[in-house]
Amino acid sequence: MGVFSRLSDIVNSNLNAMLDRAEDPEKIVRLIIQEMEDTLVEVRSRAARAIADKKEIERKKSEFQARAAEWEAKAELAIGKGRDDLARGAIGAKRKACEMVDLFDQELKTIDTTLDKANDDLLKLQNKLKEAKAKQRSMEFRHTTASNSVRINRQVHDTRLDDAMARYEHWERKIDEIEAEAESYSIGQSRGENRGESKGYGAAPGRPRSLVEEFQELEAEDDINAEMEALRQRVAARTVQSTN
Repeated sequence: MGVFSRLSDIVNSNLNAMLDRAEDPEKIVRLIIQEMEDTLVEVRSRAARAIADKKEIERKKSEFQARAAEWEAKAELAIGKGRDDLARGAIGAKRKACEMVDLFDQELKTIDTTLDKANDDLLKLQNKLKEAKAKQRSMEFRHTTASNSVRINRQVHDTRLDDAMARYEHWERKIDEIEAEAESYSIGQSRGENRGESKGYGAAPGRPRSLVEEFQELEAEDDINAEMEALRQRVAARTVQSTN
């Protein structure tokens, strides 16, 4: 079933009002576009037939114009020969040819009017078709945006997602506890070593020193030697001052 009954309905249509009243606007706008495109093809076909008719009439008009000129020449010839009877017959034939030329002129005017109307209708129809396609693109965009929004909101408010996040947080807590336990062992060993060094006992008995600990001991020894050298220099300087 068509949305429009004639071309004027399309040209004078209010697409916004039609879509506002429609229960399924997307379906209606598709039908509108399809009918407009079909009507556009029909109008163009009528215009093409009118153009073909115009060419044919112009050709026939030229033929009868040539006949009229030919009969006029024959009439002149007959008068020159004193044959008035033949001249009258030639003039009558010429008048009939001229009548056909006038008839073809009227038909051409009618066709030109039809073509002008078809051209105007095509322009209006193409504008309406552009409007309808713009509406369709807008509705498709809005539909896609709304569908994506609904899908995202469903996922956000889905209890399964909450359960998954809760399980994820549970396992994160488990990992934190395991990492904390590992760090606690390191902290205990470090404190034990510090206590032993403060009492002068060095590394814990029964445990070999690590490479890091050995380098730390060398660095500490260098610091002590440097400080002792500085003390020697200060003592020597005071001794020299006292003797002077």
